[in-house]
Amino acid sequence: MLEIRRESPLGADLALLMARHAAEMHAETPPESVHMLDAAELAAPGIAFYVMREAGRPVGMGAFRRIDACHAELKSMHVLAEARGRGLSRMLLDHLVAEARAAGFTRLSLETGVEPGFAAARALYASAGFEECGPFEGYGPDPNSVFMTRSI
Repeated sequence: MLEIRRESPLGADLALLMARHAAEMHAETPPESVHMLDAAELAAPGIAFYVMREAGRPVGMGAFRRIDACHAELKSMHVLAEARGRGLSRMLLDHLVAEARAAGFTRLSLETGVEPGFAAARALYASAGFEECGPFEGYGPDPNSVFMTRSI
């Protein structure tokens, strides 16, 4: 059984998911270009955090952060490597887009890496209608970043 629900990013059983996400973000990206949020930062007001669970076990996570009344940013989207290849990332992305739309946002943007390890993520986002754009609130030009956006 698979479910996605809003949860606290501080849940004790999310440590593996958070650690794997951090490890992947730092594997290829210079430290100054890693823009991920840790669990405490994901618990801040204005951030909606979701966990994907399979038979109760966390296998994925994602969030969106309010930029303004109409614009939100996708953050910390991650599916465990051993759970990939089954369409779970697309399912999680579709859920986050729907939740952001239901929350009243009309634009969703994201930052991801240029490195080869981020190619699948960039392809997923492009297939979901995200297009490359310039840096948005909170970011400046970064040769290690790709910025993407779409209307929702």
